[in-house]
Formats: sequence, C-alpha cells, structure tokens
Amino acid sequence: MWRSWIFIYFFKSAFCLGSRTAASKTCFWRCLLSICARSVMLARKGLLPDGFLLTRLAEDQNQPNRSRARSQRARFITKTGSCNVAHKNIREQGRFLQDVFTTMVDLKWQHSLLIFTSAFLCSWMLFAMIWWLLAFAHGDLEPRDPDNDPDPVPCVTAIHSFTSAFLFSIEVQVTIGFGGRMVTEECPVAIIMLIVQNILGLIINAVMLGCVFMKTAQANRRAETLIFSRNAVVATRNGRPTFMFRVGDLRKSMIISATVQLQVIRRTVTTEGEVIPVCQLDIQVENPLRSNGIFLVSPLIISHTIERGSPLYDLSAQSLAAEDLEIIVILEGVVETTGISMQARTSYTPEEILWGRRFVSIITEEDGRYCVDYSKFGNTVPVRMSSLSAKELDQTRGVQEGTSETHLQGWGLVRAGRGGFRRGGRACDGSAPQPWYAQSESQEMDAEQKGQKKKVQLEVIGRQVEEDGPGDASD
Repeated sequence: MWRSWIFIYFFKSAFCLGSRTAASKTCFWRCLLSICARSVMLARKGLLPDGFLLTRLAEDQNQPNRSRARSQRARFITKTGSCNVAHKNIREQGRFLQDVFTTMVDLKWQHSLLIFTSAFLCSWMLFAMIWWLLAFAHGDLEPRDPDNDPDPVPCVTAIHSFTSAFLFSIEVQVTIGFGGRMVTEECPVAIIMLIVQNILGLIINAVMLGCVFMKTAQANRRAETLIFSRNAVVATRNGRPTFMFRVGDLRKSMIISATVQLQVIRRTVTTEGEVIPVCQLDIQVENPLRSNGIFLVSPLIISHTIERGSPLYDLSAQSLAAEDLEIIVILEGVVETTGISMQARTSYTPEEILWGRRFVSIITEEDGRYCVDYSKFGNTVPVRMSSLSAKELDQTRGVQEGTSETHLQGWGLVRAGRGGFRRGGRACDGSAPQPWYAQSESQEMDAEQKGQKKKVQLEVIGRQVEEDGPGDASD
C-alpha cells in the first residue's frame, strides 16, 4: 500500500519537474513535501519501515540540531541488538573446530546451506567410488557375452559404470529404493558397506536437522517482536532527575521471568593513569514493580533515578552532547511457548537521550479491557525541568538548607532536676553560651546568701544552634 503511494507521488513530481515552468516547480516541491509527510505518517502507524530514506529525512528536520558536525561515535551495541565488535588476529583458529555444532549454528544461512550441500555430495561421491571399486574388484564391470555361460552373481545388480554406482549410493543413503539395483549375498564386504553408509547418512541428517532447528529457534528471533523506544528521556519524577525508556512486547505469548539490566559504557582513566576504553558500570533499575523483574504484559517505562552513586550523577543538559558514553539495555527471559532463554539488547547514545521530556500515555481502557496504541509508543512531550545535573541540584539544595538552619531556634531536650524530660529551647541571641552547671552554681550561691530555700533548676542538654565567634568556641 505505502509503496503505491510513494510511487504515485514520485511520478507526479517527476512530471511536474519536466514542464520547466514556475508552476511546475511549485508543484514539484509540494509533491516532495507530501511524500515526506505521508512517509512520516505511515512510519508512525507502523506501515513503513523505520529505515526508509524520506522518513528519516523528515524526522531529522523535526529534531533539534544535536551537534551533527561531530564525528560519529562507534556504538558498542547497535539499535538492533547486535554487538559492534570485530575480532581480529585470532591465532588459535582450531578452537572453533572443537565445537563444530556451535560453529555451524553461528554461521550465516548461505554458509550453512553450502556446508549441508557439500556434506551430502561428498558422502554420495565417496560411497559411489567405493561401490564402483567393489564392482570392479569382483569383475562386475567386465563385458559379458550373452551367448556363453550365464553371468555370475554380481555384488550389486545393475552397476555398469561410475554413474550407476553414484545413483545406487544416493538410493542407499536417502533410502529411495527404486528397485533396479540391490545388494546380493555374493559379497559380504558390500553388505558391510551398506550398513556403514546407512549409519553415516543418519548421522549427517541428524546433525543438519539439529543445526536448522537451532538456527530457526535462536533467542534473537523471539527478540524481533520486543521493541524499545528509539529515544530515552531524562525528566523529573518524584522530585529527582530520572532516566527513562519504554519497552514493549508485540506478541500475546509472554516472556517468563523477564529481567532488565542497564550498563553504562564509557572511557575512563584510573588514578594510576591507565586508560580503559570500554568500562562497564551497572545502573540500578527501578520499574513499577520496584525490582529488576518485570511483568511485560503491556509496554512499561523502565526508569533509573539519578542520585549519588549513579554513573549519570554528573550529567547535565549542557554536558550531555559532549559525553562519550553509551547506555546498554539488556532484557532477558524465557519464551513461554518454547521454553528457550532469550535476550534482547539495544543502546542509547547521547544523541538519543532527550533532556526535559517524558513519554506520553498509550494505554486506555475500552469496552472492559486495556488497549495499547503502539502508534504513540515513542512519542514524547516536553516538561519543565532544570538543566543542571543531579550533583549540582544536590549542592544547591544543600546550601539552601544550610542557610535556613542558621535562622532556626535551638530546640533540644530539657531535663528536670528530678529526672523528668520536656522539650524546650531559646532563641539564638548571639551571646556567649553558658554551661548549665555555671548557671546553677551561681543561683545556688545567691540563694544561700539570701537564706532562701534552694530551688531545683532545669538542665538543658539539647543542641543549641548559635552563631558564636572563634573566642566563644574555645570556651
């Protein structure tokens, strides 16, 4: 459907451009803009591949300029989940032959099919040569005169050339059995070769069938229906900067025991000066279930609160574009229908992290059930958020809290002389603090001098916040 739309617009724009008039040029630009708009609309509805050229051009025009002049960074994990790592100068190639089955499963389909075809052809040719040698050694290939004595019983009937021996080899290994050729009781060696070829043919069939099954049932096949949002966002959630992305499953069959892991890949330098080009740091995941395990029955927003101890603690809106980091997302679980473990991966570079935006809601309740609108899966809306990093925000809040505490009264526990407690305090007046025993002694002396009855005073043992000079602190 979308191909026909694009073809019609292209044909119309080419026709307009061929007229070479001012109106035709205007018609051409209108057609081109219509192609871009139609491509974006179809891509959002899931009817057009994301990699379509015009869609990417139109979306890039809508996105803000994020320092495109900078050189493209190398990704550790691509958006499709494949590892962008090239292994070079491997000297011990023989280690791959020690695990032939895994090596064959990891090969591409064209290479696997080539190996399968070569294995069957080589086995057929090998046993065809053996059957031809048996017939030649027994004398079955020598010309016979039909008028003379009857022919001796051959090892294999109807073998007169290498071609007939090759056809018999195929019939034996594939168990076709046309009935024209068969092994007789004349040669015990031929019977032994028949058994050996049947066993070897079964082994080849079992290995090839296992490889085909494992290649078609690999974990990354199930990961094709697990989708991640193209962009991640950083927004304020519960008063803290939070890194968020969205994940969803297009199939109705669930992923059992699904877990999500986050890692930051960045270049670091140790205190000794050692450069670590790929340093992996774990990130604590906080999803709606408050654990790494998720119940992926509907799309979820996985979040990470940026606080002290987080690798993103120093990340701000200004420093985001210049950061050399990559956030890797790994989703693991067990496929409900097959019981095979699977893993889906993706990554986010600084260009794909949107600051001050959040995801829109895509789940609604209709006719007594919840409906998910996947056309808005990656849509975001701007929110009010500070451009400072979490570290700078904590420092700012710490200064404000410290300033406000200096104007508070010093409240503490006030203990009565006979063991009772009550709360009390006094305002900070800037005078030098006097110890409680000094005050009680002076009052006792005054009472003794006046001959009055001794009174029990209260003893203040709480914290008093006062602004004293350096000389007062020495007292």
